[in-house]
Amino acid sequence: MKGRGKMILSPKDKITTPQTAVIVINFILGTGILTLPRTSVEKGHTSDVWLTVILGGLIAMMAGIIMVKLSLQFPEKTFYQYSQEIVGKWIGSLLSLLIVGYFLTNSGFQIRSLTEVTKYLLLEGTPTWAIIMPFMWASLYLIRGGINPIARLFEIILPITVILFLIVAFMSIKIFEVDNLRPVLGSGITPALKGIKTTALAFTGPEIMLLILVFMKEPNKAGKAVLVGITIPLFLYIITVVMVIGALSVDGVVTRTWPTLDLIRSYELTGLVFERFDSLLLVVWIMQMFTTFTIAHYAAALGMAQLFKKSIHPFIYGLLPVMYLISMIPKNINDVFKLGDTVGNIALILFGFLPLLLLVISKVKGEKV
Repeated sequence: MKGRGKMILSPKDKITTPQTAVIVINFILGTGILTLPRTSVEKGHTSDVWLTVILGGLIAMMAGIIMVKLSLQFPEKTFYQYSQEIVGKWIGSLLSLLIVGYFLTNSGFQIRSLTEVTKYLLLEGTPTWAIIMPFMWASLYLIRGGINPIARLFEIILPITVILFLIVAFMSIKIFEVDNLRPVLGSGITPALKGIKTTALAFTGPEIMLLILVFMKEPNKAGKAVLVGITIPLFLYIITVVMVIGALSVDGVVTRTWPTLDLIRSYELTGLVFERFDSLLLVVWIMQMFTTFTIAHYAAALGMAQLFKKSIHPFIYGLLPVMYLISMIPKNINDVFKLGDTVGNIALILFGFLPLLLLVISKVKGEKV
């Protein structure tokens, strides 16, 4: 093994460019789609938040490209390994621990959000732990096989998610009122800009490229993968915001915890096999939040394994109780959303500024050499 930092990957550990894009998409599409209409409208109280969503997506694309450029400097290593080369062993290890902490907190938030939505629509009165445990064990079973089974399962889940979501969203067209979206920029651009931070946080997910670029068969196509990986959620977010505000109005959206679910519950189509579609959307989003939780679990375990230069398997098991405890910290739904805001703010600092700083340092160091 040449150099203890390098990873020797078997062909089975390699993933294709489309699989990389699918992992990015699945990591972005978590709780955001259910809450984004409310959180974005709360800031500016305007129907123009679809413009804010586009701007948030563009910011995420720029951040994603910077992360890809950084990782391409060290195509055979993950962030956990090359950060030590750029800023030294101690600072690099500290940054890696912070990122492991981010992924752990994110996984705890996702699994708790999944539990809250399930209790809200399906299993009212069920203890939180009884919903969390099965998902954790399913995730454990999946990630023991490494990145390849994860990528293959995500490839199955994503088309189902997108098709069912589009069907359910466009069926709400009968209660859609275009006047709820008018006038465009009636209050000027300022209210729309107030929600940029919120919408940018809904696109957290490209940071997974810092870890999975090393697994790509064609790392030179990573930029394409991350742009596709952000563009698809961008379109889904725009459709969600436009349909929800168009149907429920700005004032109606602000008062609802899960506006997207309330939209789906607010109409029925008689004569079809399904007359209510909230259960259909729930199935889709349970799968989607499960994928987000899974990749965060894997990313945290990979970080611990590479930091301590040990096998990943003990960490896959060992981090489960930590994630469970994090998921149980919020006492109620408001605390869950506060935890989500905290995760987003951490992501903004860790992945909005840090990769650019490290890229500049690595370039300067490279020129000196």
